[in-house]
Amino acid sequence: MIVLDTTILVYALGSDHPLQAPCRRLIEAVTEGRVEASTTTEVVQEFVHVRARRHGREDASRQGRDYAALLAPLLPIGESSLLLGLRLFEEHPELGAFDAVLAATAIANVVDALVSADRAFGHVRGLPYVDPSTSGMARLLL
Repeated sequence: MIVLDTTILVYALGSDHPLQAPCRRLIEAVTEGRVEASTTTEVVQEFVHVRARRHGREDASRQGRDYAALLAPLLPIGESSLLLGLRLFEEHPELGAFDAVLAATAIANVVDALVSADRAFGHVRGLPYVDPSTSGMARLLL
């Protein structure tokens, strides 16, 4: 199973961008059942927040519900993931607190990859990270 970061959800539905096509292909693969993926409630919430700025609350909420259903069951963030995330936040100045907790959740769930356009994830030892602009993304879609 892979974990999707907010960037993947945003680019898949966004306007013209170099990462739009690979992110859309990944979401299509999940929709078709070729790739098993999940995320957290926090990622869906962040997506809705970002989407609402350009497309309004109704559209953002609808798309957020669609993503929540597609990526269910969503991964819980328990106390141990939070504590690991806080440690990662301290150790990796390039990671924000939100991303550090997402990385910890992915590590705790022993996922095949965390997919994100945010390259800061690549600095976290023990986290299998895939940038959607790299050949690693193509391997996920095989």
